[in-house]
Amino acid sequence: MRIAMWSGPRNLSTALMYSFGAREDCAVWDEPFYAAYLKATGLDHPMRDAVIAAGETDPSKVAAACEGPIPDGRPLHYQKHMTLHMIDGFPRYFMRACENVFLIRHPARVIASYVRKREAPTLDDLGFVQQVRLFDEEADRLGRAPRVVDSADIRARPRETLTALCEALGIRFSERMLHWPAGGHPADGVWASHWYGAVHRSTGFDEPEGPLPEHDGDSARLTEAALPHYEKLRAYAL
Repeated sequence: MRIAMWSGPRNLSTALMYSFGAREDCAVWDEPFYAAYLKATGLDHPMRDAVIAAGETDPSKVAAACEGPIPDGRPLHYQKHMTLHMIDGFPRYFMRACENVFLIRHPARVIASYVRKREAPTLDDLGFVQQVRLFDEEADRLGRAPRVVDSADIRARPRETLTALCEALGIRFSERMLHWPAGGHPADGVWASHWYGAVHRSTGFDEPEGPLPEHDGDSARLTEAALPHYEKLRAYAL
């Protein structure tokens, strides 16, 4: 089984990849399209040159690998995808070979976390609009709403939420999903040194988050623009 987990940045996506990576039966892949996305868009992201040098920049080759053989002969392949990487012209046919899940987080929290790593994000940088577009496309294909999981539910009730996610995918829950070694994962992308500091210090999911961060100015306007997209998918959360 191939599991494609679709989120924007700062959505608990790396911690969830570590969770699945802790299973003995699961290979994981960190942001397969990142190098191709940066090459195609010309965007200036942290460690841009290193990301492009380390990754595959041909999106057709990445898509083929996403539906190709699972590494190490394992039964599960967890693919951590960023919705913003699926720009026009990038192939999406591989999604038909995957169980697609949408990981969401309240935009006020996403923005508060993102701006500590990269200044002045735009709505496109955060992936909310692209996430809803992919969700709608998958819903049309399936004839039903795809699976959605909220990072707040994972942090508040990790065992229960991950059990529900595994049941929805038709796989067994593993206790190993609740803990992982500190210091990163061998599957980390080269960009991990910039983005993954907190999760590298972790050995499991953090405690539930406190009150929503308060924003003003551009961050407040960005939160307001992203909120309807989050709320649409939140209605379908496990």
